[in-house]
Amino acid sequence: MDKILVTAGALYAIVLLRAGGTFAVGWLAGAGARRSRFADRISSAKFRRAERAIQRWGAPVVAASFLTVGFQTAANFLAGSMRMPLPRYLVALFVGGAAWALIYATAGLGVLEVLGRLFAERTALGVGAVALLVAAACGVLVYRRRRAAPSPGGTAAEES
Repeated sequence: MDKILVTAGALYAIVLLRAGGTFAVGWLAGAGARRSRFADRISSAKFRRAERAIQRWGAPVVAASFLTVGFQTAANFLAGSMRMPLPRYLVALFVGGAAWALIYATAGLGVLEVLGRLFAERTALGVGAVALLVAAACGVLVYRRRRAAPSPGGTAAEES
């Protein structure tokens, strides 16, 4: 139990620094864009409506983003660039980050422990399990890329 708590605490500190840093970079990028030649484009009524929606309702999205793979960075950056109020962001960060750290500290450590035992007791089975995990990850990546790629002979208008 102590190992899980220490790991969860370390992961929590890491996620707070990483996600908070991404939010800060987004905030700075948004501030820079507001002073750049893009200022006219990002001051439209549509953009301001989107910004208000993110400022008001973005905290649950940020908190839930920690339960996804690959969306956390985008959600934190967008929250910063769209100037989500810091108190709302921090609540979302603390809640979502805690969930992320606990999931990785328990399930993540559990998977590593099982793989460690497999390698120690049955090396061939351990190698097979890792190979299966790598093959499954590669299969998911190939599937996603093929699905996202435009179809041959299709035009951009048909793709949208």
